[in-house]
Amino acid sequence: MKTIISLVLVVLASAPLWAADSITPLDVKLGQWESTMTMETTGLPPIPPEVLDRLPPEQRAKMEERLKSNASKGPRTTTHKSCLKKEDLDKALQFGTQEKSCTRTIVTSNRSRQEIHMECAVGGGKQTGTIRVEAINSENVKGSTEMTMTGAGRTMNMNSSFTAKWLGPTCTEP
Repeated sequence: MKTIISLVLVVLASAPLWAADSITPLDVKLGQWESTMTMETTGLPPIPPEVLDRLPPEQRAKMEERLKSNASKGPRTTTHKSCLKKEDLDKALQFGTQEKSCTRTIVTSNRSRQEIHMECAVGGGKQTGTIRVEAINSENVKGSTEMTMTGAGRTMNMNSSFTAKWLGPTCTEP
């Protein structure tokens, strides 16, 4: 789940990071950005059985209860500040540590809108999803993600929507 959240934050904070994949960068300003994301998850993350088998029964029960509790809390909204730098424009979007197991299909790519479908094979499971980003103007971005993680007899769905606004050319956050 942390990988997916990181992916969403990367998209929010630095939407034009797609150049290495022949994706047209969004027409957005460099500098400090603030993004607000609302995310909701359903189901349980696909944790490999060998990981669960290593846990003592009481620890496993606590972990599963915590996961169920988190999934039932409904939508959560977070705000995050980040800095978009010129050198970020030359990097390809990374899918966490499993980047080599991921493929992406560019559905739409222009200076105002991008849609990318991704599929990853991770630990015997599968992650699929779609990321949509729209530059309303050079200082405002909005978008959504839909992700599904399956494996180990479990399925978790994550849906989010986000907005990001440019705060200024000087970064106060790394």
